[in-house]
Amino acid sequence: YGKNTIKFLRLHKEGKKQFVKEVEVCAHLRLTSPQEYLEGNNSLVIPTDTIKNIVLVLAKKNGISSLEQFAIDICNHFMTTFCQVAYVKAYVQEVPWQRLHEDGVPHIHSFICVPDGIRFCEAEQCRNGPLIVFAGIKDLKLMKTTQSGFEGFYKNEHTTLPERHDRILCGEFFCKWSYGECKDFDFNCIWKKIRECILEAFAGPPDCGEYSPSYQKTVNCIQMLVLSRV
Repeated sequence: YGKNTIKFLRLHKEGKKQFVKEVEVCAHLRLTSPQEYLEGNNSLVIPTDTIKNIVLVLAKKNGISSLEQFAIDICNHFMTTFCQVAYVKAYVQEVPWQRLHEDGVPHIHSFICVPDGIRFCEAEQCRNGPLIVFAGIKDLKLMKTTQSGFEGFYKNEHTTLPERHDRILCGEFFCKWSYGECKDFDFNCIWKKIRECILEAFAGPPDCGEYSPSYQKTVNCIQMLVLSRV
């Protein structure tokens, strides 16, 4: 059980310049005893409203240096504070706000929500087990108008799709990776590098592109480029 869609916006000021980070958190727990299910005994149950308040307090107290570190903080807090918690999972995603620019000058307090992919992460831990961290990007919509085809595929009496050597390739990407038990990374830098790899492998060189014989091959190229650089 747990609390979904814990939403908040954190505002940070440096002189006149302001910075924002809006996130949504889902925090789920599994307790050491199922007595609330089997017997209706709620003595060990941490109310979901309490879970929400804890997440908000951690954000205010620790800040959010990265989504991954914030998810780690949530897991650590529940594991070290509540002995009745057997498992905790924290999912965190960020609203993609970007600072507005006017004639190339960054605005000090105005932002625009740009739908160019949503950053998210997960951290989970069982009691007496390692803390595992995942991260990713979703809702990343990409398109190229040429340098893509689909030929030589299996055909039978139900096949009506013609072969194409030149077609439009458009897709919405969901990419997720695991850091395993490693926690001492520059998560922000790694996320940016992986996003750059996704865009580069999909598009190819800016002056000529890269031919894609299938969506699957493009996905494989993305994975291989990420593994070679990160």
